[in-house]
Amino acid sequence: MKISVIGCGYLGAVHAATLASMGHDVVGVDTDAEKVGHLARGFAPFFEPGLEDLLRDGRATGRLAFTTDMDLVADCDVHFLCVGTPQSKTSELADLAYLEAATRSLAERARAGSVVVGKSTVPVGTVQRVRGWLVGAGAELAWNPEFLRQGTAVKDSLVPDRLVYGVDDADLAPGAQAASAVVRALDEVYAPLLHAGVPRIVCNFATAELIKSAANAYLATKLSYINAMAELCDAAGADVTQLSAAMGLDPRIGQRYLAAGLGFGGGCLPKDIRSFRAQARELGVESVDAWMGLVDEININQRTRVAEIASELCGGSVSGRRVAVLGAAFKPDTDDIRDSPAIDVALRLAQAGAHVTVTDPKAINNAWMRYPQLQFETSVAAACDGAEIVLLVTEWAEFRAIDPIDLAERVSRPVMVDARNVLDGDAWRAAGWTFRGLGTGARRLSDVPAG
Repeated sequence: MKISVIGCGYLGAVHAATLASMGHDVVGVDTDAEKVGHLARGFAPFFEPGLEDLLRDGRATGRLAFTTDMDLVADCDVHFLCVGTPQSKTSELADLAYLEAATRSLAERARAGSVVVGKSTVPVGTVQRVRGWLVGAGAELAWNPEFLRQGTAVKDSLVPDRLVYGVDDADLAPGAQAASAVVRALDEVYAPLLHAGVPRIVCNFATAELIKSAANAYLATKLSYINAMAELCDAAGADVTQLSAAMGLDPRIGQRYLAAGLGFGGGCLPKDIRSFRAQARELGVESVDAWMGLVDEININQRTRVAEIASELCGGSVSGRRVAVLGAAFKPDTDDIRDSPAIDVALRLAQAGAHVTVTDPKAINNAWMRYPQLQFETSVAAACDGAEIVLLVTEWAEFRAIDPIDLAERVSRPVMVDARNVLDGDAWRAAGWTFRGLGTGARRLSDVPAG
């Protein structure tokens, strides 16, 4: 099929590259000429494992192209809308300005009978607005929410958990699906995935609009729940890592997203749950509004807790202390620093008077120009040189593999705060470190170094 992908950020670039790998002819369109130039040469403008291989394969086969010229989508059979829907600057709802601009521009060029497919995460009711923006185009409309995770986006695209088609109510009538143009088009787009047995769910527009936000709200709930349990474990003298391991063995609960730590961030999960909360408020569902508010509050409080632990381990204040922060990206295997808990903690410590040095395997370039109050180093050794306390705040594999004996030779005080609960605390203590995790037992007097 001939396919266009409108918007080539994280979602669009990965989607375009994976569709080309399935054998389609794909043109990606974006208004950012610099981004388009990188993608057209086979280089990703952001770090995402495996993406550049797909980009170069698509370029080599001639199936994948990128452009700023919207006119090149005119002969495409299917158009995927993958533009960003960031949180509004004036409310918790999503800002649909980019989606509207892209849709209106597409409406002027899409041929009659083509299929427009929304993939962006949007508030319920958005599809009706998109229909209005497409008036006169003669195109069919579907909504196909994405479930990508940064760091595993390529795998999530090539081996997804499920495919969701949001269609008009008329296409849900008995026997109508087989005749539906949008269902047939999406089945052709995703034929290799369907052949491999990926589950397909066909639902109405409202359900498709809610699915991504509802899924993210549940995941955020699990993360905030176990972080609340971590605080309780610290107060009670329990160990949250053992508690979560025992809970996760219950098949009704499961282990995934049940690891206590610094909490979640990034450009999707926080803004999605806030948008979900705002939608619930508008619809008069107060329970969801209050619930999401608590989830968000617990998550933000984790950042405060980590900064307070660092202050406690420095004798009550970090002012004038040299602090090493291991991590800048909001999660490993990405260079994205949007709403990064790691950066948030580093800024809190700097605002309290600490001399903060940050290191990260991939996110340094994105962070150093935005945060001049922080110092950045490209290596762990340089970041920790002379440090009086070290905080692990992004669980990169490189950080998990640090030898505590070797690192002790670089610091002036061997004090570690493992804000992700990924290090072997016993091994670090045996190497002479004062070590604190989150929720791994009540604070002991021996955990607070003198001076």
